[in-house]
Amino acid sequence: MRKYIIVSTLLLPMAASLMAQSAFDLYQYSQRDMRGTARYMSMAGAFTALGGDLSAINLNPGGIGIYRSSDVGITLDFNIGSSTTESSTSKVDTDRFKFYCNNAGYVGASRLDSDVMPNINWGFTYNRAASFNRHYRGVVGNISNSFSNYMAGVANNNGTPVEDLAFGDYFDPYIDGNAGWMEILAYNSYLINMVDGRYQGLMGNGTTGSATFETIESGGVDDFTFNFGGNLSNVLYWGVSIGISSIEHNIDTYYGENLQNAEVIGYYHDQSTGQDYEQLGKGSADYEVHNYSRTTGTGVNFKMGFIFKPINELRLGFAFHTPTYYSLTNEYIADVRFNYNGEDMIPINDISYLNEGYIDEFYYNMRTPWRFTAGAAAVIGQSGILSFDYEYVGNQTMYAGDDYGEFSDVINSVKDYYKPSHIFKVGAEYKLTSNFSVRAGYSYQTSASTSTVSDGWDNIATTLLPASYEVENNLQHITFGIGYRYNRFYTDLAFVHRDRQSEYHAFSPVVYTDGSRDLAPTAKMNNYDNQIVWTLGIRF
Repeated sequence: MRKYIIVSTLLLPMAASLMAQSAFDLYQYSQRDMRGTARYMSMAGAFTALGGDLSAINLNPGGIGIYRSSDVGITLDFNIGSSTTESSTSKVDTDRFKFYCNNAGYVGASRLDSDVMPNINWGFTYNRAASFNRHYRGVVGNISNSFSNYMAGVANNNGTPVEDLAFGDYFDPYIDGNAGWMEILAYNSYLINMVDGRYQGLMGNGTTGSATFETIESGGVDDFTFNFGGNLSNVLYWGVSIGISSIEHNIDTYYGENLQNAEVIGYYHDQSTGQDYEQLGKGSADYEVHNYSRTTGTGVNFKMGFIFKPINELRLGFAFHTPTYYSLTNEYIADVRFNYNGEDMIPINDISYLNEGYIDEFYYNMRTPWRFTAGAAAVIGQSGILSFDYEYVGNQTMYAGDDYGEFSDVINSVKDYYKPSHIFKVGAEYKLTSNFSVRAGYSYQTSASTSTVSDGWDNIATTLLPASYEVENNLQHITFGIGYRYNRFYTDLAFVHRDRQSEYHAFSPVVYTDGSRDLAPTAKMNNYDNQIVWTLGIRF
């Protein structure tokens, strides 16, 4: 009976080849936070046409040509974050605190005895390009759809026979069959059951219940960049860079449902035979799905950029970023805890682990989007700077594959789910005295999600159990800062407020050909971050 084989059937190596990553994973690993020196962040990163900053040269390598002297510095970042999830029945706040080293680097400047090429500069920088540290949780009451019913619909739509889901004496469905591993998992943990030739989930007529979820993430993307550049006649500043990116992403997800008057499997005891038999009946269902995943890897990219200064009061900047080409390893493990208590039946309850703690691995390659940035900056007298940036991110160009070829399903999902992002930045700086400066900035990034995804009119393919995903809306930063210069020494302080709203979906909506749909439990999410950033450096 299925009861005795759940521990060994949750997730086995074959499962990874069926769905080890999704378009949502590619998108998350392709994002870049606004992180860098305090001066850079206090002006909202509007530095494409400015340069001369240890983090700005990662945005536009041409900025290294601005340097006339060497520079070394380090930036520290104290982050206070908050996530609020809100459904029709509850509101849950989760706070987090984190300390980072945002940026560290060195630029060496060599003066040449030439009017045509006054300087040749080189440098090495470290930059925390993105942080994955988040913690959010929530409750959705009065749910109208169950993850178990969603999985029953998947199995019915695929026409999956029971023989491809059930374990036999010489048959392992993960290795020998053609069914998706989430279908196999759902069947062998009693989330779906065969009734009159069709799969049935736990939610039936009269079933009520609630859902709970929690996600804990950690890790980030670190960029190590080697830069080289110079200037031509103090009019055209140029630069190139080769970057090595390192990813570490740890994510621990939980999703559970508590259902009453559900369609559950239980056992009844036949007094005449002394045997226990499965039967379907009404009762309560309480189950939790846990998943832990860890992704690590490295990638390489190339950037080139220019800053053009036709007159002293105007600077124009352009930069081009190739994709980062990653080689990644994904490790994962899962467990399911369940309790089915049917009327007049022997309850079924157990906890099941992924192959008794065995961690599986999957290797794949991915490619981040192409990026292009352009900017203009005005130098106002001897005291002011006003800078504008625009950045284009071609999210629809993300790619995944392995040594045997591309993952066509994932690539098609990328094109269906994502559109280009547009980032607009404005920054200003004003010198109060020869030593003190004040700064402010604002940035706005448009949502990358297509309307069919954000409006819930697309069947979504995901990777994590139990197939949850997040649709992000527009992102904005509001920034302020001050700076102090004394001879060769400088220090800067910035305050950055980051605000993004999104929507949590427990699993994909089910969209039917007749235009109707079944929606999953959802919750609105407000993600806020307040950062205090401090830079200390010296030029010589």
